[in-house]
Amino acid sequence: MLGITTRPEIRGTFGVAASTHWIASSVAMGILERGGNAFDGAVAGGFTLQIVEPHLNGPGGEVPIIFQPASGDKVQVLCGQGPAPRAATIGHYRSLGLRLVPGTGQLAAVVPGAFAAWMTLARDHGTMTVADMLAPAIHYARNGYPLVPRICATIEAVRELFLTHWKSSADVYLPGGAVPEPGTLARNPVLANTYERIAKDASAAGSRKAQFDAAIAIFYEGFVAAEIVSFAKTPVFDVSGRHNTGLLSADDLAAWRPAYEDPVALDYHDARVFKCGVWSQGPVFLQQLALLAGFDLAAMDTAGADFVHVVTECAKLAFADREAYYGDPDFVDVPLTVLLSDDYNASRRKLVGTRADLDQRPGTIEGYAGRLPADIAIEDALVEPGVGEPTMAAYPASAVRAAHGDTCHIDVIDRFGNMVAATPSGGWLQSNPVIPDLGFALGSRAQMFWLEEGLPASLAPGKRPRTTLTPSLAWRDGKPWMVFGTPGGDNQDQWSVTFLLRHLHHGLNLQEAIDAPYFHNRHFRSSFYPRLAEPGRLEVEDRLGEAVIEELISRGHDVSVHESWSISRLSAAARQSDGILKAAANARGMQGYAVGR
Repeated sequence: MLGITTRPEIRGTFGVAASTHWIASSVAMGILERGGNAFDGAVAGGFTLQIVEPHLNGPGGEVPIIFQPASGDKVQVLCGQGPAPRAATIGHYRSLGLRLVPGTGQLAAVVPGAFAAWMTLARDHGTMTVADMLAPAIHYARNGYPLVPRICATIEAVRELFLTHWKSSADVYLPGGAVPEPGTLARNPVLANTYERIAKDASAAGSRKAQFDAAIAIFYEGFVAAEIVSFAKTPVFDVSGRHNTGLLSADDLAAWRPAYEDPVALDYHDARVFKCGVWSQGPVFLQQLALLAGFDLAAMDTAGADFVHVVTECAKLAFADREAYYGDPDFVDVPLTVLLSDDYNASRRKLVGTRADLDQRPGTIEGYAGRLPADIAIEDALVEPGVGEPTMAAYPASAVRAAHGDTCHIDVIDRFGNMVAATPSGGWLQSNPVIPDLGFALGSRAQMFWLEEGLPASLAPGKRPRTTLTPSLAWRDGKPWMVFGTPGGDNQDQWSVTFLLRHLHHGLNLQEAIDAPYFHNRHFRSSFYPRLAEPGRLEVEDRLGEAVIEELISRGHDVSVHESWSISRLSAAARQSDGILKAAANARGMQGYAVGR
């Protein structure tokens, strides 16, 4: 065991909350103290994350939620991933000369899913009102929240874009035309007005349920929807180097509501892990466990070369299958039973050798194509040849790098045994311009679709993009046990797997498992524009040590060494069989925090 950690593993019996921002964790805990349950706490904390981490999520984004009610034994998923607009066809994008969906701008926007998902969770499982859920977010938007350094760095990266093209964003994030200093207070009074108006109008609807239904209707059919649709018609300068208008319509917004689903699950040693379905990358976590079940991980050093190598090689195989087979199950037949089966994984496991694999190798399943996308060279990623020249030189290089945003996470468990994990993301300040009369930006999740026909994740009207967002819930010895997750895009189901392995096999407590040095690979195709793969690339924290790093290099890994405390952003909350609650959060970036009593 590590012994010394960055902070203690939080323990108590009343309630615990952990998230990627200390304010959101405190808000969630405050809701528990006021008599709310874990669902109330997660929702209020989730709306607060939209304010205090605007570079990581917003009202125009999405959120998958996985939860365990204290009553009953059924784990559920609430899908807050909005679909592509009805006008979003491959033909339309191709007619614009695009080979990839741009990583920013109107063409990257799907139906915003976060608002309805949070409100639906609170309506169906919480105890408090719409006004209660929005009050903390309104407070911080109106009165100010302290800027963490990464927000300022993101604003700096897109400053030129904002001042030149996205003036409505400059109005919010560049007061006086200058990038604000870390630690100073930032405000978003327009967004505060939007949420205040929703809360006021919804409160007049009558019963508690009617209030939440009214809030959802206001967002998707009322004044919010009207502003979104109007703004979508505005040409926006995006990463393609051109001005493009959007495709979202009033019908797209009015027709969509979040849906409850059964999770996907796998037994691993004495744990049973639950994930969102194949419209997310969630099952890739389970595929890794199925592969790793054939190795004696407990006998390996948790930060040693053998452990890193085996975990990395199994991840490559699982992520190759993600690209070849995963997609919205309403549109695609995904052979998930086979992908999680013992026989299939026993066969795949034989591909793990002593050296790093540099190939992309999805498995072969009878009756399924299992085809990977065609390679797209960097110089051809923007437009089709002969369809005009992009003005890429006018799009700031710093903004291109910033366009791949990040994500938030929150975990809450209450004294009753309710547990929630959610991973909100999208609607980043750098993904789209701020809608002037609403105070928030639309998302860019459509960049995860392919503009190539016949792939599981190919674009289609009304289809959900195969999101990287992937909260986790686990049972142990047949009882509800833990919720956990992390930001990190494609890395989420790498870091989370390593966290679980260290906790299960090596006896590290929650905080020790989070604090340990982390690693991930970029071998497979990225889910984010411009969809690159870096075969063999393994990124590690230097705390693994020189000897381990040299051993990994000798095994053929293309190792990129990062500074200490720079990889992963996990948080977790757990409930022991004796009723003790535990929580922990990532210290990297001095932002995540766990609280409880």
